[in-house]
Amino acid sequence: MKAYLSSFFVLLATFSFAQPTLVDTERYPLDSDLPYNEAVPTPEDHLGYELGAKFTIYHQVVDYLRTLAEASPRIKLNDYGTTYEGRPLIYLAISSEENQQNLGEIRQNNLRLANTNELRSSEAEALITSQPVITSMSYNIHGNEASGTEAAMQVAYRLAAAEDEETRSILNNSVIIMYPCINPDGRDRYVYWYNSMQRNLLATEAYDIEHDAPFPNGRTNHYWFDLNRDWIWLIHPESRGHISVYQQWMPQVHVDYHEQGYNNNYFTAPGTTPRNLTLPDRYEALSDTFGMANVRAFDQHQISYFTREAFDFFYPGYGSSYPSVMGAIGMLVEQGGIGGGRAIKTDDDFVLTLRNRLFDHYTTSFATFNKAAEKKEELLRYFYEALRPATSKVSTQAYILPDDSSGYLNDVVNILMKHGVSVDRASQDFSVRDALDYRSGNSSEQQFRSGDIIVSANQPQHLFINSVLQPQLEIEDSVMYDMATWSAPLAYNLEAFATDRSVDVSSEVISETPAHPSGVSNPTATYAFAIEWKQPNAPRALSMLWSKSYRVRSTLKPFRSGNQSFGSGSLVVLLGRNEKPTEEVQQDMQQIADSAQVKIFGVNSGRMTDGIDLSSRYSRPLKAPKAAMLVDQPFSVYSSGQLWFLFDQVSHFPITRIRAASLQQTSLPKLGRRYGYADLNNFDVLLLPGTNNLKEVFNTSALANLKNWVSSGGTLIATEECVTYLAQGDSSFAGIETLKAPEDSSQTAKYLTYAEREDYYGWKRTPGSALNVTIDNTHPLGFGMPEQLYSLKFGNHALAANTKMQAVGYYSDNSAELLASGYVAKENLDHLAGHVFAGVVPMGKGKVVLFTDNTQYRMFWRGPSRMMQNAVMLLPSL
Repeated sequence: MKAYLSSFFVLLATFSFAQPTLVDTERYPLDSDLPYNEAVPTPEDHLGYELGAKFTIYHQVVDYLRTLAEASPRIKLNDYGTTYEGRPLIYLAISSEENQQNLGEIRQNNLRLANTNELRSSEAEALITSQPVITSMSYNIHGNEASGTEAAMQVAYRLAAAEDEETRSILNNSVIIMYPCINPDGRDRYVYWYNSMQRNLLATEAYDIEHDAPFPNGRTNHYWFDLNRDWIWLIHPESRGHISVYQQWMPQVHVDYHEQGYNNNYFTAPGTTPRNLTLPDRYEALSDTFGMANVRAFDQHQISYFTREAFDFFYPGYGSSYPSVMGAIGMLVEQGGIGGGRAIKTDDDFVLTLRNRLFDHYTTSFATFNKAAEKKEELLRYFYEALRPATSKVSTQAYILPDDSSGYLNDVVNILMKHGVSVDRASQDFSVRDALDYRSGNSSEQQFRSGDIIVSANQPQHLFINSVLQPQLEIEDSVMYDMATWSAPLAYNLEAFATDRSVDVSSEVISETPAHPSGVSNPTATYAFAIEWKQPNAPRALSMLWSKSYRVRSTLKPFRSGNQSFGSGSLVVLLGRNEKPTEEVQQDMQQIADSAQVKIFGVNSGRMTDGIDLSSRYSRPLKAPKAAMLVDQPFSVYSSGQLWFLFDQVSHFPITRIRAASLQQTSLPKLGRRYGYADLNNFDVLLLPGTNNLKEVFNTSALANLKNWVSSGGTLIATEECVTYLAQGDSSFAGIETLKAPEDSSQTAKYLTYAEREDYYGWKRTPGSALNVTIDNTHPLGFGMPEQLYSLKFGNHALAANTKMQAVGYYSDNSAELLASGYVAKENLDHLAGHVFAGVVPMGKGKVVLFTDNTQYRMFWRGPSRMMQNAVMLLPSL
C-alpha cells in the first residue's frame, strides 16, 4: 500500500509540475534555416536569451536595434522624439544597400508621387514603374500588447542579415519603415511589473498574479491615454513624432500590430462594417489581398485565425485606418495574448506562449512584405489615384472656418497642417452661395470676412480632409468598435461651413502654425490687469497667477474698459491688493502672457465704461483650491487620465491623485497603509472619474460622510456613470434623478432571434454622437463658454431638471434638431431632448457638480472642457 501511494504521489508531482516548453524552436523556428550574415548579431547574441524566454526592457530593445544598424548597411536607425518619461522614440528605415545609398531620393520621389496636383500623369507613371513600395509597420502601441516589440527585433534581424532570395527581393523592391515600439512608457510599465511578478515555475493559470497587472496596467501611455485613438489629434509626443515621420514617408502599406484577449485567435484583414465609405472602392480588395497572404501563411503553419467578423475601420484615428485616409492600404492585425505573460492556458487547454505570439506576428510581417513587394506597382498606382482629388466620392469643395481668436480654431489649423493639409487664410471679405451651416444644418448664402480659414478639398489630402471635417460620414452599421462622430469643427466647437462650390477669393497659404494671441496691452497700468476668461488658455494664466502668489478676482458679470469688453468670469488683478513692486508685476504679466499664450490688458482706473466696476461686489476673490481625484479600481483609467491631463498639462493646475482605497472616507477595505490614509477634509474639491461601481467606493454610511463634507463647503464633481449612482433612489445623495431610456417591450423585441439581437440592440445604443446643447454661460460653471455647444454622448442617461438643481448644460428640447452628428435612435433622441447633462446642486455651504457626459473626451473633444476647468478652479470660490 505504501509503495502504491508513493508511486501515486510521484506521478501526481510529475503531472502537476510538468512545464511546457517556453521557447519551442521546432514549432516556432523563426526561419532559423535561412543563410545569415554571421557578422550581424542575433537577438540572442545581444540579449543573452532567445526571444520568447522573457520580456525585453525597452532600453535593451533600443540598444539591440542600434547595434543592428551599426552592423548592417541595410538599416538606418532614426530618433523621432522623446516620451513623457524620457524614453527615446525610434524608427528603422530598412532596404537593400543600393536603395539605402539613394534613400533620400527615393523618399523625395515618393512625396512627388503623393503631390498629385503638381504631377503630370506621365511623370506619375514613371515613378510608379521605378519606385520601391514603402511599407510601414507599427508595433506595440498598447504597452501591454508586448509581443509586438519582441517580434519586431526578429523581423529587423532577418531583414538586416538574411541572404536568401526572398529577403533580397523584399529589400530590393521595398523601403520598410518600422516603429518597433510606439508606446515605450506603457510597455516598460507592463514589462517591469511582469518581470517582477513572474515565477520560476511557469504560471500558466490565468488567475496567477502575473496575469493580472494592476491599475493603470500598461496599455496606455504616461497620462493613461490610448495612443491608438490619437493618430489624428496629436495630443501626445508619441503621436506627434510618428505622424511627423509618416508624413515624411507617406507609405503605400501600413500594418498596425496589436494583441487581444489571450482566448482569441489571430485576427487579420479584412475587418467588418461600418467602413469609411469615402475610401476608394479598390481599398477593400487590396486589403483582402494582404489578408489572404496572411491566411496562406497561417494555413502553412497551422496558426488559428479569423477574418471579417470584427474590428471595423470607420473611425480614422487608428493606426489601421489613418493610413487609409492618406492613400495607403492600412490594416490591423490582432494576436491573442493580452494578459498571457510568458505562457498561459487558454479556454481550450492550449498553452499559449510568448514565443508563439511573436512567431505569429513575425509570420504576418513577412507575408505582408512579400505581398507588398510583389504588388508594388499596383500599390503605387492605387496610392497615386487615391490621392487625386478628381477621384473623390465627396461633393464638398471647401470647408470654411470663420476666424475666432477666443476659441480653438488655431488648434484645428495646427492639426491639419501637421497632417500635410494646405490651409488658406482669406485676404478679403467674400460670400459663398449654398454654404452649409454646421450649427443649423441649413444651406444658404453666407458672408465671410478677411482672416477666415479656407480648407480646400481639391488637394491630395482630400480623403483625410473629408473624413475629419465633414459634419457627418455615412454610417452603414451602428454596431461599431469606437465612436460615431469625430468631426473636428464639432469637437472643438467651431463655427463651420461646407460648400460644394469652389471658393474664389484672394487668400494666403498659412506657412507657420498659428499661435493663440498673446501679449500685454498697457503694461505700465496703474490700477489693475484683466484677462478675458473666454481665451482658451485663461485657466493656465490663472494657475500661473496663483503660483506667483497673486490675489485674483473673478467677475460674475461682464464689463467694458474703453473698447475692450470682458465677459463673466474674467480675471482681475487689483494692484492695490497685491503688494508687489511695479517692475516685478510688469515682468510677471509679460511672462504669463507669453507662456500661457493669453492677452492681458492693463487698466488705469477701476471705473469701467460699461458693466460692473473692477472692485464691485460682483468681482469675487478666487482662492486656489486644493483638489483631489480618486483613481485606481473601480475608476476608468481613460476617464482618470483625461482629467489628469486636462489639469496637469493644459491648465498647469495640480490635482492630487488618490487611490480610492486610500481615502479614509471610502467604504473600500483598508489594508493598513504604512503611511496612513488621505483625509477628504484636507481638500476643497473631489473629482470622481467615470465608473459603473461607485457603490463599492461609497456605500450608505460612506455617502453620509461625503454629504457632510460637501455641506461643510466641499465641491464634489461627479462624471459620467457616477452621476447615475448619486441620483439613484437608494443613495438620494443630491435630490436629483437620472432618466434612463425606456426598455423596449415591443413585440419585435420579444421575439428576436438569437442572430438578430446584436444588430437590433446595436441600433438602439448611442455609440458616441454629437448632440446640440445649450449652455447657461451666466452661471460660473458656464463662464467663458458660448451659448451653443456640441456635447459628445455615450449611452442614454440624462438628468431630470428640477428646482433643486441649477441646469447649466441641457440638450435641445426639439428631438428633431438634437442630433448634430453620428447616430442616435429616434426613441433615444425623444428621451434625451430637453434634459440636463451638466448641473450644479447646492448643498449646505458646498455644491455637487454633475456631468453625465465626458467634457474632455480623449482631449480632442475640447468644446465642453472649460466647464470642467470652471468646476475645479472657479466654483469653490464662487
